[in-house]
Amino acid sequence: MSSAGEGLSRPLPEQVRLHVVELAAQVLGSMPAATVPPPLRGIARFDPRKRARLGSAPIAAQLESDKEFRELVAEAIQTAWPELVAGLAEGTVPPAAEPVLVAAAAYLTRPPGWPDLVEQARADLEQAASIGTQREQAETRLREQLAAQRAAAKEEVDRVREQLRAARAENSDLRRKLHDARERVKAAEARAAELEAETAETRAKVAGANGAAETEVRRLKERLADAERQLEASRRAAREGRSVEDARIRVLMDALQDSAAGLRKELALPTTISRPADYVTAVTPGAPSVGAVPARALANDDPQLLDQLLAIPHLHLIIDGYNVTKTGYPSLTLADQRARLLTGLGGLAVQARVEVTCVFDGAELNGPVQVSAPRGVRVMFSAPGEIADDLIRQLVRAEPAGRQIAVVSSDREVAESVRRMGARPVPSTLLLRRLGRS
Repeated sequence: MSSAGEGLSRPLPEQVRLHVVELAAQVLGSMPAATVPPPLRGIARFDPRKRARLGSAPIAAQLESDKEFRELVAEAIQTAWPELVAGLAEGTVPPAAEPVLVAAAAYLTRPPGWPDLVEQARADLEQAASIGTQREQAETRLREQLAAQRAAAKEEVDRVREQLRAARAENSDLRRKLHDARERVKAAEARAAELEAETAETRAKVAGANGAAETEVRRLKERLADAERQLEASRRAAREGRSVEDARIRVLMDALQDSAAGLRKELALPTTISRPADYVTAVTPGAPSVGAVPARALANDDPQLLDQLLAIPHLHLIIDGYNVTKTGYPSLTLADQRARLLTGLGGLAVQARVEVTCVFDGAELNGPVQVSAPRGVRVMFSAPGEIADDLIRQLVRAEPAGRQIAVVSSDREVAESVRRMGARPVPSTLLLRRLGRS
């Protein structure tokens, strides 16, 4: 089955070796006792579940050295996957075949160039393992960043609470000082009342003693004037003291209000309280949503329909990049298509102030593409082996329930799938008209 001189420069990848040994163990259990190779007769009597695990090394050695035994196992894999074996014999590998299965079939059937097929499978497996490791490292970094942000948020909340406690203590002290000032004002007013009464009594004595000397009268007038000056000074001092205390209280109340507003925002507390009218049963209007647009009858390609969608608060606009560009300007190169679309989306993001994500198909790319994303636009390429439609569905699925999402794509399958997930599909021609209008 193989040309002379062909062989592996390195041992089989561990996943391929385990798969080949497992196939050989199954074939070994179905062989007549007389036809079982002598080195494997003891292993053939093992329980089927233990045969591949305990006899891995002898089975692998027998496959390498015993051509007849290897061909028996090759017949089993040919029966199970005839299209794969036929394709390998013709020098072609089915695009959807797993690397482990391709390498195992190539090793057992040994078509021309089989070592290259095994090495290619080894490279695919190593690349998949590397991608998995990178994904785990990225997830670990994200978890650490999330923990740090949560710790920082907790520290900020504790700091605000401490400031609030300090403000409450200062407010209590100011209230006490205000109470003392009011008591002093009451005492001054009582003293003023006493002086007024004394002045009235003095005036009565003066009226009754009409014949008293003018000297006594002048003395009493001077005393009265002094009493009035003292009364006015007491009243002025009381007014000024109260004004200062009022100003301090006003400053404190402003500080408390700002602190309470910041704490309410940090803790996401409601800004209003329930009113009696809130408990009356009635039909309330619904919040703006992608399902309620348009508010009036509009054609699917009317730019005003997209304007209504962009007016929804916190909308996430997801664009199927190549679906839009190949609809609007297919004669341009892919690089020019991307540049033209992203330029238009940059202006749209600035005008509408919504979250914009543009997805391009990267399944057939040999490496990363250099793209200059405008401010406010997130650019994403699908991973190798993944199409842009799958990445769009992942983006829609990642959003929390109730988030307003609009997906721009004329692909009917994409539109139906995102509609079932709660997003609003938008034709590509609608976005093109809206960008052309800008």
